[in-house]
Amino acid sequence: MVNKKRLTEEFCRLTAIDSVTYREREMADHLKRVFSSMNIELKEDNTGRIYNGNAGNLYGYIEGKGMPVLLSAHMDTVEPGIGKRAVVHNDGRITSSGNTVLGADDAAGLAAITEAVRAVKENNIIHRPIEILLSAAEEVYAKGTRAFDFSSIRSKEAYVLDLSGDIGTAVTEAPSIIFFKVNIRGRAAHAGFSPDMGINSIAAASKAIAQIRQGGIDSLTALNIGTIKGGMATNIVPENCIVEGEIRSLDHNKAMELLNNVKAVFEKCCNEINAVFTFEHNVGIKAYKISKNSSTVINYENACAQLGIRANFISTFGGSDNNNLVERGIEGIVISCGMNNVHSCQEYTSVDDLVKSTEILINIITSVDEKRA
Repeated sequence: MVNKKRLTEEFCRLTAIDSVTYREREMADHLKRVFSSMNIELKEDNTGRIYNGNAGNLYGYIEGKGMPVLLSAHMDTVEPGIGKRAVVHNDGRITSSGNTVLGADDAAGLAAITEAVRAVKENNIIHRPIEILLSAAEEVYAKGTRAFDFSSIRSKEAYVLDLSGDIGTAVTEAPSIIFFKVNIRGRAAHAGFSPDMGINSIAAASKAIAQIRQGGIDSLTALNIGTIKGGMATNIVPENCIVEGEIRSLDHNKAMELLNNVKAVFEKCCNEINAVFTFEHNVGIKAYKISKNSSTVINYENACAQLGIRANFISTFGGSDNNNLVERGIEGIVISCGMNNVHSCQEYTSVDDLVKSTEILINIITSVDEKRA
């Protein structure tokens, strides 16, 4: 049922739209027009205003038979993402012109959802009720869906098209990502004439950092201190120092325990020199693990098997909109949709991968279970 030419052309149109994070307006308007041509309304929320962006999340519902299913992809791209142009090569490989990302992350997902819906509608194929969620601001730790009102969602099964790798690959386990910021305040003094009158905030930060294990803590958890800023001049004992880092863990409780340990180390090192500190943290996304016996996993395996594709379920240390879906009680997995070398100017996809991912979606949304209808 997939119209390969139409799918490829739509993918190229999508990648040509400038849609960096918080600037998804043109992409949102295009997608509204595309679905409107199929008599499907995509409603837009106010997420753009919340984050000072220019577009919100888009949501649509298509009546069907059986249990509803949610399909999701995101509208934004990373930088460099202005002036993108897809180049379709003779062997079916699709790349950017080399100066920008291609934007297959996530135009591949958007194109697959669009073509799958078009195909079942124009062929009058019986399908499940379909919910569509196209998010803004996903690339900044899924902020768009973090602000989405999930009370309108009817589905308990979801497929998020936002994964690189071989078609058939799907993520069933992803981490919590927690950001922390330590603001240390000491006391300024002249570094030459009265150094002992000062309290060196950088010294306190350095001592704490030296005591905190970084990198892979274990197979489930990683910690990184990414930035340290402080001081005004070499002849001034630094009064202020700011340290920022993140913790990722497939076990949310372990992540929170590690966060508390980090805070305790900074507190101890500051107290030793009479510096004061504040400690802030933000849970960007929360860890999840979907059972291999879940209906979402089983339905995906079946959809792949119909095409002779072997489903491969993995865990990841990256987050996606699916973290927010699962946190709100929706059994979702993230599926590969034909994006490779993402977040780089070497990003690529292929016509074959776009077709396969679309065919998998068609199999999923047309798998009407009469017993559960």
